[in-house]
Formats: sequence, C-alpha cells, structure tokens
Amino acid sequence: MSLEQILDTAEHPAPTPYPVPPSTLSLAAPQPTDGADPDIVALVNSMTLKEKIGQMTQLVTGMLIDPASGELDEARVRKWIKEWGVGSVFDSPANHGGKFINYSAKRFAEFTDKVQKIAVEEGSKKIPVVYGLDSIHGANYVDGAVMFPQPLAMTAACNPDLAYQVGRITAKDTRAAGCQWIFAPCVDMTTNKGFPRTYENFGEDPHLAGYIAGATVRGLQGDYKTDRTRVAATMKHFIGYGHPLNSKDKGSAWIPDHILLEYFVPSFQACVDAGVATAMESYNDVNGEPIVSSEFYLRKVLREIMGFKGVLVTDFQEIDHTVEWHLTAKDRYDATRQAISRTSIDISMVPMHEHFCIDLHDQVTKGQIPESRIDESVLRILQLKKDLGLFTQPYADPSLAPTVGSQQDIDVALDLARESVTLLKNEGGALPLKQSDDVLVVGPTANSLGYLSGGWTIKWQGVHDADERFRGRGTTILEGLRKVSGKEVGFVRGVDIDGKWDEGAKDAINEAVGKGKVGKVVVCLGEDSYAENFGNIEDITLAQGQLDLVRHLKSILPALTKIVLVLVVGRPRILQEIADISDAVVNTYLQGPYGGVPIAEILHGKVNPTGRQPYSYPRYPADTPLAYWYQSPQYDYAPLFPFGAGIGYAKVNYSNLRFSSTVLSASAPIKVSVDLLLDESSTFDVTKETVFLSATHVVRPGRVPEKWRVRGVKKVEVRKGRSTTVEFELGVRDVAWVGRDLRKKLDSGVEFKVVINPNRGEGETLEGKFVVEGEYDGGFGAGIKV
Repeated sequence: MSLEQILDTAEHPAPTPYPVPPSTLSLAAPQPTDGADPDIVALVNSMTLKEKIGQMTQLVTGMLIDPASGELDEARVRKWIKEWGVGSVFDSPANHGGKFINYSAKRFAEFTDKVQKIAVEEGSKKIPVVYGLDSIHGANYVDGAVMFPQPLAMTAACNPDLAYQVGRITAKDTRAAGCQWIFAPCVDMTTNKGFPRTYENFGEDPHLAGYIAGATVRGLQGDYKTDRTRVAATMKHFIGYGHPLNSKDKGSAWIPDHILLEYFVPSFQACVDAGVATAMESYNDVNGEPIVSSEFYLRKVLREIMGFKGVLVTDFQEIDHTVEWHLTAKDRYDATRQAISRTSIDISMVPMHEHFCIDLHDQVTKGQIPESRIDESVLRILQLKKDLGLFTQPYADPSLAPTVGSQQDIDVALDLARESVTLLKNEGGALPLKQSDDVLVVGPTANSLGYLSGGWTIKWQGVHDADERFRGRGTTILEGLRKVSGKEVGFVRGVDIDGKWDEGAKDAINEAVGKGKVGKVVVCLGEDSYAENFGNIEDITLAQGQLDLVRHLKSILPALTKIVLVLVVGRPRILQEIADISDAVVNTYLQGPYGGVPIAEILHGKVNPTGRQPYSYPRYPADTPLAYWYQSPQYDYAPLFPFGAGIGYAKVNYSNLRFSSTVLSASAPIKVSVDLLLDESSTFDVTKETVFLSATHVVRPGRVPEKWRVRGVKKVEVRKGRSTTVEFELGVRDVAWVGRDLRKKLDSGVEFKVVINPNRGEGETLEGKFVVEGEYDGGFGAGIKV
C-alpha cells in the first residue's frame, strides 16, 4: 500500500533580500577540467574496482526511502554506500514516495545532508555524493522557490541577460536544498511540434536556442569551481530527441549525419562553449542506432568533434532500454557491455537496481572491458565533485535557505514574462484593453496557476488544477486582470481543460452577453499539465470543446464585440479557424505562477509586448514536423504564425542597412548594421526590440539553400528621437555549411542574401547582399559554431 502524501503547510520565515552578485556573462566561461588534478588521480589509484563502479552508479531517491513512513531509510543508504560506494543520487523525495508533496529548502537539505553524512563519514573512501535535480524552470521541486516561465517562453524573450539571471537564481535555490547538479538545460531542436517536451526546450532555431541556452548555462554555473551558490549544469538530451518521426516522447529519429551537424549540434555546441560541466544522452535512437550505445554519437561527435570534456550521464534506466525497447542487446549484461565499451558514458542513471554494478564488475574482472576505461570515467566524476567543492563543503549551506523566494527573484520572473508574452494578431483595436471596456473572461486556463505553469511544477507531472499546492504564491490571468484594471472582471469558465462544458455555463455566458454591456471577451485556452511521455497525443488539435467555446461566443456576440484569444500552451496546438475568427491572438506559452500580472499588463497596454515566437505555429496537422529552416526558396512557407512572429503596440522604424564590406573572406569578417528608431506616434517613450539577422546562399552548389537562416539575434532598447544602431559580425564559420563528407565548407564566389527580420511586416524587413572571396574548409566536423 502506497503512502498518501501530505501537503507540508508549515509556515516558513519571510524570504530575506540578498546581495545579487555581478553578472559574469561577459567574462570567459570556466571550462570542465581537462584531465584530473594529482590528488584526484591518487584517490582513483587507491580505489577498488567496486568503489570505482559505485561512482559510476546513480540511484533515484525512492531507493533510499522507507515506503511505510516516507522518511529517509538510513539502513538503505548505508547498504548502497558501504557495499558499492554509490556516488550519485537524484530527484525529489516528493516524486518517489516521500512523506510530503512539497519540500522546503530546509526540509530538502535535511534529507540530502543525511545521505551526505553517511557517505563522508562511513564510506570506505569518504567520498561525497553528488545530488542531481531536474530544476527546469527555477528550483521547481523546492517549496517556495520562484518558478519562472518555462524555457520555451524564456526563449521568446530573446534576452540572454534574463536567461542568465534565471540560471543564477535556479542554481542558488537548488544548492540551498543540498543539490549541486541540475539536469538542465534541454537543448533539443524541437522541430516536431507534437513533441511533449517542446516547452522544456528553446525552440526550433539552432542559433537562437544556443544563444539563450548558453546564457542559461553561464547563469547556472557562474564560476562553479569557486562559487558555492552555483551548480553543474547538464545539456540534454544528446541528440536528435526533439525530432521524433511520430511526434512522441522517445520516438525514433532519422537524421542524416551532415544534417545533424548542421542543425542539431549547434545548440549543444553553444553549451559546450559556455563551459557546460555535464551532458545527458538521449532516450531515442537516431537512424536506428540507440544513442546510449553509440560510439559515433557519444565519442566521435560529442567528444572528438565538439570537444566536450565533462561528465556524461545516461537518462533514466537508459542502458536497460537497449534490451526492453531498442532490442539491440540480448540482456542487461550485454547492454552494460555495449554502453560502456563503445561510448564515453561516465554515470549510469540505473536507477533502481544493482545489475549495472554487478555486471560491469564482472566484465572488467574477466577482461571484457579494461579497467582503464573505468578510470577514464571515475577521474572525470571525482574531478567534477572537487570542482563543485564537495570534498571541502559537502553539506547544504544554511545561509541560502532564507533567500529562497525573495522578492528580487520574483521580480526577475515578472520581467521575463513581460518580455516573452507574444502578441501574434491585433485587429480592429481589440488590444490594448481600455479602462472603460466591459470585459468578460472565459476559458479553462484563465483562473489556474497549474495550467499556467505546466509540467515539472512542484511534482513531475505538474499539479494540473490543484492550485492549493502553490500555497498562495502566484497570480492567475483572471486575478491579474482584476488587479491591473482595478475592477471586478466577469468570469465564466465555460469548459474544462478537456473541453467538456460546465453545467449551466452556456446559459451563464449567454446571460452575460445578453445584457449588451460586454465589449471584449478574453478567451483563455490551453493544455493540461504534463511531462515526457504523459504528454504524448495522437492529435495536435486543441480540444474541440475549447474551440467550440470560441465558436459559440462568435455566434452570439454583437458584431462590434472583440474576441481576444489567449493561448496557455506548452506546444502549439492546431486552432482550426479559431485564430481567424478572433480579433487578437496572444501566445503566453507557459509563464509559471507569476505570469498572471504581466499577461494582464500586456493586455491592458501597460507594457508593450516584445516577445518573438521561437517556433513556426502550424496551421494544419501536416505542418507539425516542419521548422522554418526546412523551407527552400521554392516552398510556400505558410504556417499560421511564422518563426519570429510578434507585434507590439509601438512601431519601430528600421533604416540604413549597411555593410562594412560586401566581400567576406576567412581573414576579414564583415559587420552588418541597421538603425532603429521608435516612431513618434508611439504611446511609449522607450521599448525593447528584437532584431533577427538571416544570411543564406542565393545559390548553394550541391545543396538547396534555406530560405532563411538566423545567424544573429540582439534585443536592444529603442527610444523616440534617438536612433539605436544594432551591429552584427559575420565570419566565414558563421555561414559555412556541412557537406555530405561532414566537412564544414564555403565556396569562393558564392553570393549571400542578408535579411533583417524575415517574416516581419513592411518597414521592419530590410535586405542586402555580400559575396564570399576564397574557399573555406573547416575540416572534419570543424568549427561547428552558433
């Protein structure tokens, strides 16, 4: 019988302000230690084979919890530490039979510190455990920690400084719980929009994803070798995970090697360049080859081509999956042998048995795998632990707990939401809402923090609509509209998240509209919360009952009444004709529990929307697997809303596109500049503006060129009466392409078209050209940069 978890309602002291450290985003990023320090080498040389294999083993918290009480079972901890010297534990007790639904930083740290105490006092070599946690949008498993907009929403803001601050705060709050390792960011290219992990990632563009993910890594890690408020970040899931043929979690991907290097590697390479300390391989297979046992992907590409020097961990039970799913290993013994002998995997997220330990020990003892291969991994693991300070400070720092949930951190969440909410359509003066407007709010996501936040929120699958679990921390969209307007805004939910009509809801809507006072209706639609395979769907169309809600409104509303559609979605859902019959469309993505007020501020025009959509929003189901960079110049790229879409209430004028030279060579990069000016008609005196630079071949010998390809992104402040110049630099490596021979190259004499803001409206898109002088050959997989 499973334990019934309880909500910990203990009162915690009010969070205290703390000094915010200066950003290190502009400084050189610390890199994983290449090799190992002498003391680490000596330690590894002193270890038995069992102790080494223990360091390569990662357990889930449930293996250490007493199922009857939900408390830590120290006898279980001692078994694993003393018998195998297990080196890593991961996840929240709340997800695996712990007593509480929610664990504060203090309560979480009590759990992790007890594990750590046994490891460093009773383990044969006194080696501390490194504790991992999925802190996806803030320290989402630490009660009271600020949960930010999900990574996809963060990408829409196009602001690396905010991404850095989110990383910094997430690290601080995770470290307060006694966890030193975060399994984020997810940098899969989410080309298939039905993929249920779309919201965890950074969109469909290689450059933009790497730009924001790299800043996130910098924020998470800082100088993690000296700063004990930072963590080791993990780039995941390497590789091809977001490109499943069937749109399902863990689905197979078919990606030619040169296409993989061209479009799927750059976001990971940006993390490597940012010094990411660890990587996680992917559940899927690519071209029929399971990533977990692939020498090509996990040695050739990751280590040799990309130059990754850090620790590599498997995903959950992934070595076993070569037996159970992939059918490439005959049993667990064979699976372990393949994964360790062929790849550079350092840690197996086992996570619930000792077969890995037993089998690997037997294989090394019998000479099937050399002990030097084990040493290779253990040196990296123990060096990481040293870099994180675990040998000198293995326990949680109690001074961090009082800072969790501080107003400073909430302010970052609010600012990020203000910059990421994306206005996609605005006709007939539907927005902004006026103070005099009589507004009716309808829809299942209007008054729910759970739906606003999505998966990986308090629990793995989120909390759905159980808003009491937020304990008053956050504001729904409805509450935000009431707060910003200062009025009692009318509300009828209408339908639930599955599209089922609430009893009497249709009559209530008809009555509200029938009074003749409603001037605008804000319709909030969206998805239930989910994570991983629980988000698999057969049809990407939004629930028909939700769409019918808008159809019903359209059929009864007077002609002058405006419909404002607000989407609360983790991935784009097909809207059929609903976007066309709505007067305004706003994509909020998943903003987290503090998103209600910023969304309301944007709807009311208190804040100018500056978000840019980081994916192509499909119009039809057939559009679901396509990214904008798939489109050749001959293809009619016509999604419902294109990549980069986003309008504001303030008009920004673009002019004077210029080049430092119209000739690009290996020795002479070119600079591309454009001037921006806030139009005098704007009601805002200052706003922010995101500028995309695309550069593509006019003709590319041997390969159809992309219609557009983003090579640069910058977000700047724009004012009235004073021009702002935005400058990009392009080198040959920025525009070179990967051929079938996997060499990155560029032909002499080819012409490139530069487009500022492709897919934007008239006056915001400028074009120019340059030519390449001299051939460029970057060698095998060389120079893969973003």
